[in-house]
Amino acid sequence: MRKTSLVLLGVLMGASAVSLVSQTSSLRGGSAIAAASDVYRDLNLFGDVFEKVRADYVEKPDDKKMVEAAVSGMLTSLDPHSSYMDAKSFQDMQVQTRGAFGGLGIEVMQEDGLVKVVAPIDDTPAARAGILSGDLITAIDGENVQGMTLNQAVDKMRGDVNTNVKLTVLRGPKKDKVDVTLTRAVIQIKSVRSHVDQPDVGYIRITQFTEQTFDGLKEALAKIQHDIPADKFKGYILDLRNNPGGLLDQSVAVVNAFIDHGEIVSTRGRNADETQRYNARPIDLSKGKPVVVLINGGSASASEIVAGALQDHKRATLIGTRSFGKGSVQTIIPLGQSNGALRLTTARYYTPSGRSIQAKGIEPDIQVLEDVPDELKGKDATEGEASLKGHLKNGDAEEHGSQAYVPADEAKDKALHAALDLLRGVKTAEALKSEMAKVQAVKSDAAKAEAPKTEAPRTEKAPDAPVVIPPLGSPEPVLRQGPATQPN
Repeated sequence: MRKTSLVLLGVLMGASAVSLVSQTSSLRGGSAIAAASDVYRDLNLFGDVFEKVRADYVEKPDDKKMVEAAVSGMLTSLDPHSSYMDAKSFQDMQVQTRGAFGGLGIEVMQEDGLVKVVAPIDDTPAARAGILSGDLITAIDGENVQGMTLNQAVDKMRGDVNTNVKLTVLRGPKKDKVDVTLTRAVIQIKSVRSHVDQPDVGYIRITQFTEQTFDGLKEALAKIQHDIPADKFKGYILDLRNNPGGLLDQSVAVVNAFIDHGEIVSTRGRNADETQRYNARPIDLSKGKPVVVLINGGSASASEIVAGALQDHKRATLIGTRSFGKGSVQTIIPLGQSNGALRLTTARYYTPSGRSIQAKGIEPDIQVLEDVPDELKGKDATEGEASLKGHLKNGDAEEHGSQAYVPADEAKDKALHAALDLLRGVKTAEALKSEMAKVQAVKSDAAKAEAPKTEAPRTEKAPDAPVVIPPLGSPEPVLRQGPATQPN
């Protein structure tokens, strides 16, 4: 039994043994040997526990699941962003970062146990088949969606290109039943959206950093430059609010679209010789036009690389609220043979001036707080990296979260209007700072006036709403207002 359990642990112990051989071959003296002996003793303890569970647990356990759980526990004990991905999670992460997959081309959400179509994506199988916003999907290939999670329904609609899937939908106020057969095609996730704020400002929104982001940005810049006459062009707004991050190389490329020299970001690991510096090439695609970057408490990781670099180079003015503060790099390490992958924190990143953003975030040049509807007050902020249990420490000056609310109605978007006023010369940066400071002072005085005069009885604090934190290697959603949606 003992030998059998140790064979089952071969992958786990093999990795540790290789590490130990590497360490002991380069070190001399009794302390190194003693340290190796301690590690082996701990691994023996793990083997003893594993064997005992297999032999005596009330029901026969799944050996593979136990090993995966042990690996997962080991990684999550390190920091909030290191984790183990099983084969399915690893595949999903690759789809997300590639920004392309075999699917139908509809954005969906869950409503009353059914899957509701938010919108079909232009020029996709769903749009060509006549799928409409508001359609309720009740069955996929004859299987009722009641009882499925949104992820399960999305997985069933995705699949190999040129394969068919049958959707049963309810349409219109009378809930007419319609069966539609669609052929899956390659669907591109658009991480970059843009338009011209008439007549003189180009607006660019990056929702996450996928393999498609830089190409999307190039297209957006070219279209905006074509649509706005050069003599009227005031500049760009780059909106990174609630962007959870993504691929490091794409964030570097995005910065390089706005600068033509100098350092963009550096990453520093445990050893000095692991430091890497990423420098700009002379390709400034923005042609030197002024830039305003919008950030908030949901701007994390790769978003902070972009904002920090443009701020340090004095290439952009940052407007909004302090960013999330995720200043660590995760490396994805495939384990092979359908064993998934490790997402391991391997370095911290630093802005060109040498600032570490970890647990501090990027402070905007001009702070603008949005007016939050009463029903969302208290839910409009992220707690930030510094509030995560086990986060990498960064001295004593850590910051804890900030507002992450973005109004759905652009007319009520104060940060956006401040950016437009700045680019068009309606207000200077100093005037905007002064104006926003006065607004916050008035709000603060009003809040104090409404506060109860007597000390309120102490009550146990309710648990905060969970926030999904995005690792640099894989974009994931952060706290947003409104229902969760997924493309498929």
